[in-house]
Amino acid sequence: MRLQSIELAGFKSFAKKTTLEFSSAITSIVGPNGSGKSNIAESFRFVLGEQSMKSMRGKRGEDMIWNGSSALPRGNRASVKLVFDNSDRALSLDFDEVALERVVNRDGSNEYLLNGSQVRLRDIAELLTGANIGSSGHHIISQGEADRILSASSRERREMIEDALGLTAYLYKREEAERKLEKTAENIKEVEGLRRELIPHLKFLTSQVKKIEESQALRETLSELYAEYLKRESTYLRLAEAVLREEKESPTRELLNLNNKIEHLRQSLDKKGKTNLETHQLIDLEAKGRALRASRDEITRELGRIEGELSAREYLNREASGTIPAKEAHAFAQKIEQELSLVMTLEGDTLRERLQSLIMHARAFAERLVASLEKKDSTHSVEELRARKQELEQKLKDISSEEERVAQMVHKLQSEIEGEKEANREAERELFAAMAERSGVESMLASLRAREDVLHHEKENYKLELGEAGAILLRDATRFEDYVVHAQDGSLLSDAEMFEEERSKQEERRRKLERTKIRLEEVGAGNSEEILKEHRETTERDQFLLKELEDLAVSTEKLHQLIEELTATLETRFDSGIEKINKEFDSFFKLMFGGGSASLTLLKEKKLKRAALAEGEGSDDDDEEEVEVEEGIDITVSLPHKRVKGLHMLSGGERALTSIALIFAMSLVNPPPFLILDETDAALDEANSRRYGDMIANLAKKSQLILITHNRETMSRAGVLYGVTVGQDGASKLLSVKFEEALAVAK
Repeated sequence: MRLQSIELAGFKSFAKKTTLEFSSAITSIVGPNGSGKSNIAESFRFVLGEQSMKSMRGKRGEDMIWNGSSALPRGNRASVKLVFDNSDRALSLDFDEVALERVVNRDGSNEYLLNGSQVRLRDIAELLTGANIGSSGHHIISQGEADRILSASSRERREMIEDALGLTAYLYKREEAERKLEKTAENIKEVEGLRRELIPHLKFLTSQVKKIEESQALRETLSELYAEYLKRESTYLRLAEAVLREEKESPTRELLNLNNKIEHLRQSLDKKGKTNLETHQLIDLEAKGRALRASRDEITRELGRIEGELSAREYLNREASGTIPAKEAHAFAQKIEQELSLVMTLEGDTLRERLQSLIMHARAFAERLVASLEKKDSTHSVEELRARKQELEQKLKDISSEEERVAQMVHKLQSEIEGEKEANREAERELFAAMAERSGVESMLASLRAREDVLHHEKENYKLELGEAGAILLRDATRFEDYVVHAQDGSLLSDAEMFEEERSKQEERRRKLERTKIRLEEVGAGNSEEILKEHRETTERDQFLLKELEDLAVSTEKLHQLIEELTATLETRFDSGIEKINKEFDSFFKLMFGGGSASLTLLKEKKLKRAALAEGEGSDDDDEEEVEVEEGIDITVSLPHKRVKGLHMLSGGERALTSIALIFAMSLVNPPPFLILDETDAALDEANSRRYGDMIANLAKKSQLILITHNRETMSRAGVLYGVTVGQDGASKLLSVKFEEALAVAK
């Protein structure tokens, strides 16, 4: 890479556009004091991104702009452009020519351009660092700054040498890695904090999901139980209804015939005038007996309904809350009434089992009664129901007594009539026989009606179960019709086999259904869809955070490895560079002073560092240990024929020669593309100027040199001379001066 030119426009004293071409290995810039020569060195600092206005002899950005004169108005902007030949791609851009430009405006704003495109200062710095160029440092030594490397602290001196060795890029990378490592640690803490906040809620949601899963399993079980129960019940009711219909057909027809026969016999006896008072009384008593039986059946059914509702009301008075609507409570009351009606027709073990089932069903239902029914109204209803129950029980008792009395009267009349020997006895006997037969048929039909009531009750229960199944399972429960019932051996059960099964087994299935429903209600699940959605989203969020932690852990490990690698590279290159600089420094020092020696020494400082403690051990001041840490660089010199060993003992001229020797040594070990020396030779005598010139000639083999000087010897080493002067308008101007003329100006 070669520096081609620099262009100044409105920068400090260069009011008009001024271009310097660098076609030679050494370019000298000469001119009287105050002409603006040093502004050229500062323009290099400016365009390379220097942010310190003080180092460019200014306070604000607008101090870099031409401030005007009596002949030329002040400018609004200043710009400096550097152009490089990048054929060797030393700058990591795919261009043969690279132009860097910086513009400052009156408002203090800056613009950075790379081949005409606006970029960030950071982009410029990274590009230049890769080519061993910085905004300030060892390759731009302004007037009065040559001594800076000697007067700097050991730590600052180390930084200058690191910059000279081209280690800045590695240092930037390590610092960037360390910043990323700190940021990664902060991110890990943040993500871990988010997970800590998330985990309790996730645990709660997980427990809710388990309930939902248990609820779903119970629903599946309930669905299967309902399907078999409803299929069997539907089949049983259909076939039982058909059988009952068939059994009623013959007695009904027979009763109709008997009624016709009895009516005919009565009419026949009336026509013959052979009926007597006893016969009429017997007929009336027989009719009255039938009416009493009908009344008794009606009162029994109503009493059963009252007792069922009374049980529900009394339970409601004991409970303060419920979980079902009043409509369902009324439906339950009807169900109890039907159950009680059925119970009245049963006896023995069947009665006991039915009562146990009724009690279990009532207890399960009562646990879900609503609290909306006021206790006061229930108490009032209970009193009314109790009064009505007592009234019905008394009526039932009275009817039973009346039935017994009528039966005794019928028996007495039948005995009296049996003893008579009238002529119409045969017709009356036939009438009485028909009436007796009719009583038997009516008794049979009453039994069938009782079975019909039971069947009706079972059908109502079936409808209730069907509705409840649909409400609980939230789907059409009639689909059970497609359910196929299997026997224990796996074979299909026919309708007849299901019908002939003992009803106690179906009752056991119903009880199992109730237990499963109670269990389902106990489990509960809330809004399962919302919970499942939230659990899924929360789980995904937790997995995402966990993945983030894993990625951050991997990033942390990689950053640690990168920092270790960069540190190792820096140490290796720094140690190697120091060794090379020492060699050149000593050589240049001997050349400048005609002997003696000079070297750079690494300073190490002992610091306390807490030793690692074994697990479980407490802290103790004795656990601290001293370790050596590299801090900076010291300079040791020994002048020939003198006992001078320290920098503080050097004279001004000796310090200048020492700093020049060190700067040249640093530049020779890791040559920058160009080196700017602003009157660093001002304090040299004629002999040292020749030595200085020799060093310049040697250094120019590796770096382009731009020398701002008054020294004749220095100028003689240049291939191109630029003269700077101040015109009548007060602005700096660049003059083309031949070498011979440059010598005259220098005098």
